[in-house]
Amino acid sequence: MSESDRIVPATHSQDSEGFHTPSARVYTSYDPANPPSHPGENWTRFVCISDTHSRTFSVPSGDVLLHSGDLSRLGREEEIRVTMEWLHSLDHGVKIIIAGNHDLPLHEEWYEDGYYSFHDNKESSTTIRSLVDSDANRDRGLIYLQDKRCTFSTKEGGREWSVYGSPWQPYFGGWAFNYLPEEASDRVSAIPEVDILLTHGPPHNILDKTFTNVNAGCPALLAHLSKMRGPPLLHAFGHIHEARGAMLYPWLQVEEDQGSLNGECTPPLETRETIMVNAANQPLGRQSIKPGPGGQRIPCGGPGFQPVIVDLLDSVTRPGL
Repeated sequence: MSESDRIVPATHSQDSEGFHTPSARVYTSYDPANPPSHPGENWTRFVCISDTHSRTFSVPSGDVLLHSGDLSRLGREEEIRVTMEWLHSLDHGVKIIIAGNHDLPLHEEWYEDGYYSFHDNKESSTTIRSLVDSDANRDRGLIYLQDKRCTFSTKEGGREWSVYGSPWQPYFGGWAFNYLPEEASDRVSAIPEVDILLTHGPPHNILDKTFTNVNAGCPALLAHLSKMRGPPLLHAFGHIHEARGAMLYPWLQVEEDQGSLNGECTPPLETRETIMVNAANQPLGRQSIKPGPGGQRIPCGGPGFQPVIVDLLDSVTRPGL
């Protein structure tokens, strides 16, 4: 029996405005002029954004900003500069960012031969990478992760958080950072156990349903996370704009009966939970128009596409540990 076959379907917990647990508070809808107050010194506030495509908007204050990719429209230097200047202007002490399929030159090997499908003239991958990934940025608390892990603290003597960032997603329209189904397991197996996971694409069947009613997330990513003894406390992603939202996802796993020849399994051993956030900020299609007369367009980061606020208690530990 494969690991993916051993996953027991989980019950998803989702609410139009967010949800609370003893160790977490998640807000998906709030008054931008009066966001929820920070819960206190024993908590860390993560503000999740994604798919901003070089657009700028108001972002609530917090301890940590998480950007899950598609920093730009097409990865051009002037687009990346707009985004980076905006990110530097925000007051979060720590900012963790990754790329997405639109940030073309940051996938340097692919861009060498694939740029002509999107750009008339080749951009400098070296220059663009230096805008997002530099010692100067890190000195200012802004960290770019591309298949890398790091740790950080938000206060002196405070909790050390671990985070891993990956820009990849299942093959999509010939863009950057794609992988084919036969490459998926090898690609996602590099993801270690960490407190916070950033990927551009979602796991399969988790905030990944498209307008065409397809669950576009990665089955291999879902299977890999399900096998972790301590899966992430928070997994933030984007890519599927129309599925923006947040949910509490319980990982229910069963242990295979080693003495059984008929594939029967024992009852579930434990419940492990991850806060899943699709943080896409750019409305698409019918979701980009406000209901009612006039057909007013919803801006990036506007109603229904606001940054998602996740407050985590500093003493919380990853499930299974």
